[in-house]
Amino acid sequence: MDRLPLRYVIPALLLALVAAAWLVPPLHWALWLLVPITGVAVWDFFQRKHTLWRNYPLFARIRWLAEDLRPFAQAYFVESDLEGRPFSHQARALVYARAKGDLDSHPMGTELDVYSEEYEWLGHSIVPRDEIPEFWSVEVGAGTCSKPYTTSLLNISAMSFGSLSASAIEALNAGAAMGGFAHNTGEGSISRYHRKPGGDLIWELGSGYFGCRHPDGSFDPVKFRDNADTDQVKMIEVKLSQGAKPGHGGVLPGTKVTEEIAAARGVPVGETVVSPAAHPAFSTPIEMLQFLTDLRELSGGKPVGIKLCVGQPHELFAIAKAMLETGMHPDFITVDGAEGGTGAAPLELSNSVGMPLREGQIFVRNMLVGIGMRDRVRIAAAGKIHSGAQMAKSFALGADWCNAARPFMFSLGCIQSMNCHTGHCPTGVATQEEWRQRGLVVEEKAPRVARFHRATLKSLREIVVAMGLETPWDIKPHDMRERLNGARSDAVDRIYSFIEPGALLQDADATPLARHWQAARADSFRRVE
Repeated sequence: MDRLPLRYVIPALLLALVAAAWLVPPLHWALWLLVPITGVAVWDFFQRKHTLWRNYPLFARIRWLAEDLRPFAQAYFVESDLEGRPFSHQARALVYARAKGDLDSHPMGTELDVYSEEYEWLGHSIVPRDEIPEFWSVEVGAGTCSKPYTTSLLNISAMSFGSLSASAIEALNAGAAMGGFAHNTGEGSISRYHRKPGGDLIWELGSGYFGCRHPDGSFDPVKFRDNADTDQVKMIEVKLSQGAKPGHGGVLPGTKVTEEIAAARGVPVGETVVSPAAHPAFSTPIEMLQFLTDLRELSGGKPVGIKLCVGQPHELFAIAKAMLETGMHPDFITVDGAEGGTGAAPLELSNSVGMPLREGQIFVRNMLVGIGMRDRVRIAAAGKIHSGAQMAKSFALGADWCNAARPFMFSLGCIQSMNCHTGHCPTGVATQEEWRQRGLVVEEKAPRVARFHRATLKSLREIVVAMGLETPWDIKPHDMRERLNGARSDAVDRIYSFIEPGALLQDADATPLARHWQAARADSFRRVE
């Protein structure tokens, strides 16, 4: 006779225990425990949805419990300081320490294997120089805008109200106001929680045109002018794509469209809203540049730029050719790396689509340098930048300033629980549930945002001093080295191609970018075959 399966043994045993406890008065107290457990086992026995529950009543639920606890057990008991994705424990600990004003020094030297590909370094000088400014800033829109903006070298990257909680948005903007840097609204537009603290705003426009849309979703220039003309809005950023889900639109379910979110985005309460993958306002490079020019005029002369994760290089060079043909250009280009991302995104897009920040930034730098327009268009870099060292490396590749998203979330108390997409964020950062937000006290968290910003810029200055340079923009590709293997390393400009000024105008065919340049045209984003 075959062995009796646990499917029958467990419910039978529990029922027997319930009967015994019922018949023996001193054991009646046990019924409070046994009856609910037996009810679960019997339910598992008869339900049809889960095979394991049906075959192993009650016991199979241990697997689901283990699955839920696995990320926390791994983060707290299994991973080393250098492990953990997307941010290691060491990276998060650095942000926490700086946000709280704690000691951020590290004992006993680096934990990195300096002979592996995980190590890269910046060259220091025998003669460091400390006679340099404490902080730097960069002007955006000079020569093009009547209201150029002088920005910090580190700003808060795009995160929308709706993805982040009201408390998180308010604390971030309050921290930006304290620290004198800018806060990108994300494509969810400007909410009252952005406006209340009064911090500088970079208004991001996605394809849904939230905050400046007609009822059919098309762009409304009147609403845009009314929002953009406020003094708090310093720059406009048109999002073409983002690192976490490049080339992908979005759907905001009606259940998430509360009165506050509806008011910020300019959509009906409770109705599902679709953001198309492409912008309805333009379809060619020339049309895009005209749209940017119109936004600049409607905003009263404020800097207008684009944000993109580089995908098809010929599309980037199509923009370059349109710039040359029309004389119009963005005031800045924000390069978002494929390693970026804060909210929900399809796993396949996050893992397999889009160019990482380093390669994308080099492409944008080469495009602007190659057509002789690098001095007119600023470059911002975004994608897992959490330290002064990472900022310095971005400057080596041509950045004018950097943006950070998740590190500023860490400064608010985010523990990387990976629940951003569920709305069940335990720290109140990425949730709309009021009881979860209660733990995030704006008055306590805003100073942490400002302290993290200031300490990170201080660490950037220390690196510039150690390299014997005057400014971060003096850091060049040859100052940075990468490992090729355990025995060899080389300067970044020997690994990647950095073209000379005007090279695409003088002889594009002689550059490594020739095939991308030849495939581009000013009047279309389609590839020239």
